[in-house]
Amino acid sequence: MGRGFIGALFSQSGYHVTFVDIAEQIINQLNEEKSYQVKLATDKGETTKINNVSGLNNMTQENEVVEAIQQATYLTTAIGPNILPRIAPLIARGLKERVNSQNEKLYVIACENQIGATDILRNHILEHLDDETKGKLDGRIYFFNSAVDRIVPIQDNKGSLDVLVETYYEWVVETSEIIPEVQGMKIVEDLAPYIERKLFTVNTGHAVIAYLGYLSGKSTIDQTLADEKIAKQVQETLKETGAYLIKQYGLDEAEHTKYINKILERFKNPYLNDAVTRVARGPIRKLGPEDRLVRPATEAQKAGLSYSNLAKAIAAALLFDFNEDEEAQKLQAMIKENGVMNVLKEISKLEENSEVTKEVINQYEKLQQEVK
Repeated sequence: MGRGFIGALFSQSGYHVTFVDIAEQIINQLNEEKSYQVKLATDKGETTKINNVSGLNNMTQENEVVEAIQQATYLTTAIGPNILPRIAPLIARGLKERVNSQNEKLYVIACENQIGATDILRNHILEHLDDETKGKLDGRIYFFNSAVDRIVPIQDNKGSLDVLVETYYEWVVETSEIIPEVQGMKIVEDLAPYIERKLFTVNTGHAVIAYLGYLSGKSTIDQTLADEKIAKQVQETLKETGAYLIKQYGLDEAEHTKYINKILERFKNPYLNDAVTRVARGPIRKLGPEDRLVRPATEAQKAGLSYSNLAKAIAAALLFDFNEDEEAQKLQAMIKENGVMNVLKEISKLEENSEVTKEVINQYEKLQQEVK
């Protein structure tokens, strides 16, 4: 995601891009080759060369990372929300050095599939800063939330830096500040409608396809959507999230229906060859109370709207037992030890007597019978 989307946009906007990672081979290649290709998942396979890039290993080059933070205009992440706490201490160290040596502005943006991801990162960073340094951040270090949308499947490029991505992308950043231009970045003053529309359409839809596809023995997302029964189920689920979004944000119903259909067409792209198990991975995070399945279900219930299809999607996620996914195995162990109801209470923060919980358990039992 960093190389194929965010970093590529910065490079194409004239910035030098320093990638920070623990993947030593990738970092070494970046420093040796100083470029890579972004390939579009189309029949023609068009490519764009990304130049002016380098890499740092944050395990062995902490001082160099701190120096890079001092020199940067933007600091972005694309690593997964669960990893944000791990990188916060080093970022905090870089910010402390920066505010003690200069007044230039730095813009921090977490590009993750998570509502308020940058706020989460900011809070973790602040835990590692003293009060004096915190007092110097205002007017120098800015934290902007964002919504990102581009499908980047598992790469099968045998050691190459090149990245396969879909043609479509969207990067929306929330701020009222005038900030240095980045081609492809859209600035808005209120991110909520964008992040929820994206998360509860793209990510919800993707997850539903993946979990139902896994239970049906499908290999890829496009193969799963070719199953008419599953495709219909996905449509019905996105009607439920759409009803909530339309009511909450006053979206135009016809326009949102077009948006849903556009998303589903993206998922059908066979050139992505996107594995069901990649999209389904990390079910514990995806079953979180603010994430793509539970949040729209609870919000729909509060609004008096239908949520039975979302409940079925939650149930399907609870049945994801892929043996190569650490979270899936942990989830199944929790269910075996404590039962589905307790797992929903612990992971999804759903109360035992809630209507959503009851419907999820109902759908879970039905799916169990179908799988058998």
